Amino acid sequence: MVKSVTVPNKKWFGDTRLKLTFPDRWEIVHCLMNGHDTPELTSAQIEAAFARPAGSPRLSVLAKGRHKVAIIFDDISRPTPVYLVLPHILAELKEAGIPDRSICFVCALGCHGAHTYQDFRKKLGDSILDRFPVYNHNIYEHCTYVGETTQGTRLSVNSEVMACDLKIGIGTVVAHPNTGFGGGGKIILPGVSAIDSIEHYHSLESKAWEEGKADIVGLGHFDKNPLAKDFMEAANLAGLDFKVDFAVNGEAKACAIFCGKLDAEFKEAVKYAAHHYACKAVPATDIAVVNTYAKGNESVLGLLHGIALLMEKGGDFVLIMDCPSGQVVHYLQSSFGETVKGRRFQKLDFTLPWLKRMIVLCPQFEHSMADLLAIPDALWVKTWKEALDILKKDYCGAARVAIVPDGTTQYIVD
Repeated sequence: MVKSVTVPNKKWFGDTRLKLTFPDRWEIVHCLMNGHDTPELTSAQIEAAFARPAGSPRLSVLAKGRHKVAIIFDDISRPTPVYLVLPHILAELKEAGIPDRSICFVCALGCHGAHTYQDFRKKLGDSILDRFPVYNHNIYEHCTYVGETTQGTRLSVNSEVMACDLKIGIGTVVAHPNTGFGGGGKIILPGVSAIDSIEHYHSLESKAWEEGKADIVGLGHFDKNPLAKDFMEAANLAGLDFKVDFAVNGEAKACAIFCGKLDAEFKEAVKYAAHHYACKAVPATDIAVVNTYAKGNESVLGLLHGIALLMEKGGDFVLIMDCPSGQVVHYLQSSFGETVKGRRFQKLDFTLPWLKRMIVLCPQFEHSMADLLAIPDALWVKTWKEALDILKKDYCGAARVAIVPDGTTQYIVD
């Protein structure tokens, strides 16, 4: 006898389901975030949000008299369904008298690799690419200095964005391992900022650790987070006029929307996210299976869940890292060879006493990611059957298995 569960799989690449089977004698416990089953947004709900933006006039009013519009959107490492909100934004701009020729799209890549036409099509839809220019952000060139944050980040921002007199950002608020929650002003910093600005911004986390303030950074820690403060200041320095942030459910479907003036809309978004993405740890976990879906090309984020779930008792950790396009390039923090690293690459070792064994389920065997996964003796397998066969050898009797449906969006609370 066997039992099985399915988890969401291959975001942006078919949005399928992955079936995981287990011996009948094992106990399976789902580690679900509070908002896992929240229904998807309707078009009417999106329209209602645009009719009552937080802290801002309606976008059609805000846009009147503007000459050039930048629509800044997050990249394919985020689950944001940009295509859902664009008809509403474009309708508002049309009402304000803004012609198509005055609108451009800029992908807020931060330090991630450049996107292809197919990437843009997935995020924006075919009709947008037929009508408008869509640009990658370049962190190394063509950025305009706009000022300095109170924490010393000298901010330079994409010059195409800064040439526009109406700047609209589109993103998603989810739990984030550094800033507490993503979304908000991150669309500017690191989104469309220069490499030197991004480097200093990231250094604020290290500074907090060095000062013994590790409790103000990390998953769910937002209120006193220096990175969050920096990206909000940066967005205001750059003149971000209007921000849209989605929240997503356990299937990475948009289930809530916040829009308006950055400070006002993001305050509402974070308040919602703090409860929505929170989940409880599973006591006495023997095996932690962490799926990575919404941000499947940043599977390293799933490490935090496996480590936390196994701290009490110790056991085995399976990380599902199966994004078909592979893991995202990060020019600041990635490894580019044995001796070639990004500016802020940190050599870590997450080999911990309570981690008995790490199994990486990765069909394409991305061994170049080993530096970031930071568990040197991890076992790499290509199928769930291979992972299960390894586990069954050590768990002949009962075992408690905690399954995290998506270790890239939720966060564990006490």
